[in-house]
Amino acid sequence: MCENIYTIRSNDMNETEKTIQDFGEQWQVFRSNPGFYGDVALLADIMGPLLSPNDIRGTKVAEIGSGTGRIVNMLLDAGAAHVWAVEPSSAIEVLAENTKERVQQITPLRINGNELPNDLGLDYIFSIGVIHHIPNPAPVLKSAYEALRSGGKLLIWIYGHEGNETYLSFALPLRKVTKRLPHFLLLTLASILYVFLELYIFFCRFLPLPMRVYMRNVLGRFPHKTRFMTIYDQLNPAYAKYYYEHEARHLVENAGFKEVRLYRRHGYSWTVIGTK
Repeated sequence: MCENIYTIRSNDMNETEKTIQDFGEQWQVFRSNPGFYGDVALLADIMGPLLSPNDIRGTKVAEIGSGTGRIVNMLLDAGAAHVWAVEPSSAIEVLAENTKERVQQITPLRINGNELPNDLGLDYIFSIGVIHHIPNPAPVLKSAYEALRSGGKLLIWIYGHEGNETYLSFALPLRKVTKRLPHFLLLTLASILYVFLELYIFFCRFLPLPMRVYMRNVLGRFPHKTRFMTIYDQLNPAYAKYYYEHEARHLVENAGFKEVRLYRRHGYSWTVIGTK
């Protein structure tokens, strides 16, 4: 299945379709979730003070944009009783492979996020690293609202604009090119940039560089292949948005959620939680 990575991207699809296809191809190649990258400790880091892994124990949850099943396995490791795993791309095959020992606790759904059934009565819905890749996320969040029980909670993690200004001055112009590249050329470029990332992580041990805490305590703890994938992941998708704080808040509030709270994770991203 890895031959999909060498396809040239079609111009006949809209941004949503292209992004789904891009991630389907990406997860066919980067299939595993080793070490800290797949550990429930990383889930705790993402949720921060808004939610604890202990809160998930015994609950019915869904994850929108499940990819390879990384977060699904984290949620089950945290004690979730059952996970509805929503993944619209061909990565659903990889998810099935990576969760095959837990099939009794997972309902995989190859649907878009706005097609989540509204009668599930879920305790929690998670969407981690996904909403910022959806050009129009409002229907997805509204669908999540309908699928929750009264008092249920939605938690999303999204890219932030604040704290990323220097990075974005470099990344956004580059992405105008890379999101149109054939995947094999993107892999080559990511290999070059990987050298600079490794150097940056090394110097973050000694110098007060931007995002040094994240580089040392999160990205620096990922296996090398996962750090390479992180570069590829930044350059690959057809659509990505970096949210200002007020945009992140309004995104969840406008879907009907109350008691909306935000956590500025490592100074570069937003974790947002809201209650139905």
